[in-house]
Amino acid sequence: MSVLKRASALILRRGITTYQNTWCKNGKCISSFKNRLFRVHPSVSRALAENKPVVALESTIITHGMPYPHNLSTAKEVEDIVRAEGATPATVGVIEGKVHVGLSSEELEHLARCKSSLKVSRRDLPFVISKGLSGGTTVSATMIAAHRAGIPVFVTGGIGGVHRDGEKSLDISADLTELGRTPIAVVSAGVKSILDIGRTLEFLETHGVCVVTYGKSKHFPAFFSPRSGFTSPCQVSNPAEAAKLIASTLSLGHQSGLLLAVPIPEEHAAAGKQIEEAIQAAVTEASAKGITGRDVTPFILQKVNELTEGKSLQANIALIHNNARVGSQIACALSKEMNERKLRSQTPHSGKHSSQSESDIVVIGGINVDFIAKAKAKTMHYGQTNPGSVCQSFGGVGRNIADSLSRLGHRPLFISAIGADSHSDAVLNYCKHMNTSGVARLEEQSTATYCVVITESGEMSLGMGDMDIHQQITEQYVSKFEEQLSSATLVCLDGNIPVSTIDYVCHVAKKHNINVWYEPTDSQKARKPFLSDAWKSLSYSSPNLVELCTMNKTLGIPTPEVVKVRFLVKNATSVIVAADVVLCRGVTVLPSSLEEVLNVAVALSRPLLEHLHCLVVTLGSNGVMVCGEHNAGSVNLQPRKQKRRRQLCAVHYPALIVTAEETVNVSGAGDSLAGALMAGILQQQDTDSCVQMGLLAARLSLASPHPIAPTLTLDLVDPNKVQNWPKPSFRWID
Repeated sequence: MSVLKRASALILRRGITTYQNTWCKNGKCISSFKNRLFRVHPSVSRALAENKPVVALESTIITHGMPYPHNLSTAKEVEDIVRAEGATPATVGVIEGKVHVGLSSEELEHLARCKSSLKVSRRDLPFVISKGLSGGTTVSATMIAAHRAGIPVFVTGGIGGVHRDGEKSLDISADLTELGRTPIAVVSAGVKSILDIGRTLEFLETHGVCVVTYGKSKHFPAFFSPRSGFTSPCQVSNPAEAAKLIASTLSLGHQSGLLLAVPIPEEHAAAGKQIEEAIQAAVTEASAKGITGRDVTPFILQKVNELTEGKSLQANIALIHNNARVGSQIACALSKEMNERKLRSQTPHSGKHSSQSESDIVVIGGINVDFIAKAKAKTMHYGQTNPGSVCQSFGGVGRNIADSLSRLGHRPLFISAIGADSHSDAVLNYCKHMNTSGVARLEEQSTATYCVVITESGEMSLGMGDMDIHQQITEQYVSKFEEQLSSATLVCLDGNIPVSTIDYVCHVAKKHNINVWYEPTDSQKARKPFLSDAWKSLSYSSPNLVELCTMNKTLGIPTPEVVKVRFLVKNATSVIVAADVVLCRGVTVLPSSLEEVLNVAVALSRPLLEHLHCLVVTLGSNGVMVCGEHNAGSVNLQPRKQKRRRQLCAVHYPALIVTAEETVNVSGAGDSLAGALMAGILQQQDTDSCVQMGLLAARLSLASPHPIAPTLTLDLVDPNKVQNWPKPSFRWID
């Protein structure tokens, strides 16, 4: 496992392309293209994943629209314009049989210089890919790639249309049929005047394509001319209006696109008459020479450039620059519009907030549907089916803690996000005993799922999760509950939520002097609050040694030399252990005694206690160490009113014994421990009682198929009903 983890980390750090590429659709990343035919540039993937504006650009203008070096310089200028407007350019092209969405400088240069580049439309994609050829994508092929990547706005010069005498020849551009079946907004300068514009508009109407003129009038432009003699059925005046129209089109679910026709700027339209005359002469010559089909447009553009002595090329470049500018502004406005709509849709699933006023605890974190597979044999054989038991349960660190608190006499407000799918129905039904009025149910999102395989002895063998939806627990959504946050006795955060959300909650906590408990969830997520000063607003945290080491390293604090320990996965408190390594300084020395383990825990805790009120360090089979302010021979766990200088100490509590046969599920023991600890603290129990409640709750969890045992009650975690508790050991912290 450690080898696999290191290999995965290496791949991620170096940006190596894997067989399964990540794509994003409607702001949601999906891994659906496994055939390696489509490649998305990292900058495009990143922008889509973060719901930022992206503009798709075609590449036939590079391969067939202009001569070198004008084609390359224009392509780079267009991309620069897109970036200057705040969007990410995604030029689409085919290179050696792979469809690229977003091109590097080297790839742009390759297409610009390539003498054998093909003009690639929808029809041509299978052949070009199968032969490993390169080419520039037309409007139709670019629309296909952009739509599959989840890019809603595509900018081009002008679209194809119905050719003159098309009623006889049936020469109709694939651009039009693509607009009729691919839901994407195409920003262009209308239709080239060499085509039959009237029949083109009729064809688009038949195929359900919304045609809109961008600007002050409904005049439909004809590429080099702002007026074609025809009008559009619709008109929008600015990027915001265009964005609302596109968003409405996409939300209807129609499988048809939208054409936004942008007139050429007036200062370049003056040459339109001369260019139109040249076009008519070129059309006549093309007809006389028998040039037809896909060869017509390149021939005419080249001929017109010659007849106008380059004026048409200058107008063409100006037109494309203008389209890029307008299209990027629209893409930015659309991104804002879609994000605002998503935020408005993130209403709590019940639509009620009345119960929130009853909550003096707020828990913010993830919900998972867990699938737990436990082997029946001592040895598992990879690559084949193994005998075992599989059960479904409902987890997620935040959900588990809120569940635990709910079963122990509290009613925390739980803030999270789930998808609008069958899993979400099951989750909400299972969590009926909880206050889930803060759970957003999101369309076009999947409820988080987690699968874990554990050995016959109870150790975790493999875990895999789909947790993307946790990133939707955004600062904007959580801020809807600021009133509840600012009046809470305790706020608990789990490490699955975004860094910006953690920072926001810590800011509110600092402002209102609220106690915050941070549950790190794993060694990587343990870093999140420590990337800024947000950690200084935390009061409690319950890391294991790996997570505690990560916190120190993130702050740049030197760490101990003794660094290797054994601990239970997710902080479970039992004798069942899973091996892992704390890599503090690259030294791998197994502590020879419990004393050495405790020394490491204290050394790692000391720097954080400059600001944190208390640390609960989980040590697996070695139990729990509580570090914090000294009070009457123990650690003061009660919420502090204000920060002050204090004498620090640590108390070690041995673990309860749970045998391998008794262990059913290790996924929620640490969360049970934390939830019961919080319950004890809020009930103003003494420190020994709080920790003992946590240990008893963790033991119940280990023996249950569910992360939080449904049998959990205050009575079952009453430490007074257990005889002969092991005596905790006390030590001062310098």
